[in-house]
Amino acid sequence: MEKTYKLLKILLAVLCVIAVAAAIWRFAGNTVEEPAVTEAATQTTQETAAQTANPEMPDFTVYDLEGNAHRLSDYRGKPVILNFWASWCGPCKAEMPDFEEAYQTYGEDIHFLMVNLTDGRAETPEVVAAFIAEQGYTFPVFCDSDMDASAVYGINAIPVSYFIDAEGFLVAGQQGMLSSDALQRGIDLLLAN
Repeated sequence: MEKTYKLLKILLAVLCVIAVAAAIWRFAGNTVEEPAVTEAATQTTQETAAQTANPEMPDFTVYDLEGNAHRLSDYRGKPVILNFWASWCGPCKAEMPDFEEAYQTYGEDIHFLMVNLTDGRAETPEVVAAFIAEQGYTFPVFCDSDMDASAVYGINAIPVSYFIDAEGFLVAGQQGMLSSDALQRGIDLLLAN
C-alpha cells in the first residue's frame, strides 16, 4: 500500500511538471524567428499578454557563483532574457559571444539570467566558474544546482531562451541556438513593451 501511495505521488508530480511545461510551450508561435511576434510587440504589455495568452512565467530558484539564491521574481520591473545552457553544449557555447555582446549593450535595460544546468557531475559550480573565467564572459551566470528551474520549465534540450517582460509574462522564446539576428529581435520585442 505504501509503495502504491509513493508511486501515485511521483506520478502526480510528473503530471504537474508536464502541465507547467505545456503552459510554457503554449507560445510555440511566439519564437523570435517569426515575424508575427513583432506585430504583437507594438501593443502594451497587458494587451499583449491578454490577446496572445502569453503565460506568466513560473518562479524558480537558482544560485549565483558565490552560492547566493536568486528567484526569477527578484528581477521583476525590468525585462529578462533567460537562457538555459551547459559548458559541454556546442550550440550553447556558439551563442554565448552574442549574449556577451548583447549584455554589454543592453545590460542596463535588461536582466540577463544565464542559467547553467548544474547537475553536480559534468557541470559543477567550479566547472561553470572556470569556463566563464576562461572565456572572459561578464554576463550574470547562475547554477541550477537543485534542478529547480529546469524541472519547472520542463527543459529536455538546450540551449533554450525565453524573453520575459518586466511584469513576468512571456513575450517570445526559442528552443535551440539563437542567431545574433534572432537574439536582437527578442531584445527589440522586450524593449518595445
